Amino acid sequence: MRFGVPTSKDPKAQKALKSAGEIPRHIAIIMDGNGRWAKRRGMPRIAGHTEGVESVRDIVEACGQLGVQYLTLYAFSTENWKRPKDEVSLLMRLLLKALQDETDRLHTNNVRIRTIGDIAALPTEVREELAEDIRKTQNNTGLTLTLALSYSGRWDLTQAVKRLAAEVAGGSLLPAEISDGTISRYLSTEGTPDPDLLIRTSGEFRISNFLLWQLAYSEIYITPKFWPGFRRDELYAAIQDYQKRERRFGMVSEQLPSGGGEGNPVQRFIKSVTGP
Repeated sequence: MRFGVPTSKDPKAQKALKSAGEIPRHIAIIMDGNGRWAKRRGMPRIAGHTEGVESVRDIVEACGQLGVQYLTLYAFSTENWKRPKDEVSLLMRLLLKALQDETDRLHTNNVRIRTIGDIAALPTEVREELAEDIRKTQNNTGLTLTLALSYSGRWDLTQAVKRLAAEVAGGSLLPAEISDGTISRYLSTEGTPDPDLLIRTSGEFRISNFLLWQLAYSEIYITPKFWPGFRRDELYAAIQDYQKRERRFGMVSEQLPSGGGEGNPVQRFIKSVTGP
């Protein structure tokens, strides 16, 4: 399968999905299980990571075709630095190769690349490649693909608190002026709406220090599939499940409007939490 060329069944499946209900504006994915996928097949762990890149390619492609506006992938956490040095080194080389191989294709398909996390901790060549890829795709208007690299939710919140504290200490911000929206604007995801749907592969029931603030009202979908085996059919199943959910945001069913619009209570609530 080449990027941008769906399978023969896809146009029909995607059309049905779009007509069945709302497509999530923002999908976040915890890509877990590469090593276990490889181990079950008697293969080295890096084989699972390599196959996982194929899943990334397929899911990015499918999201772009469905009209998903934002896709955030938990690619490498701050905790992942604790893994064996050889594995971390291989992961960094795999990341570099994937960026080099895929960015032109992504750019052609109007995908914008962003990153969140402690990027300074990454190897120099990876940082330079990311900077170039972000620059190249910055004016694209299609899917925004955010790679969470050397990222953790606690790191994100800590950085936000430091920035807020500096503003307060400098007198440009009063403590009484700090709101949920203020905090959202100081996070690394500033300008990106909170995820509508969080997908976690490998069957684990935890969010693993990912987008701790931003996931407050996200719908969560857990699949036992390991990430290398997670392809577009699994994505469609997750979206179908999402479409069946009633997103009440603390309200009761009777308060929910029958139609959309910026003036309804749900939209006003989301705007108050996430900011404009």
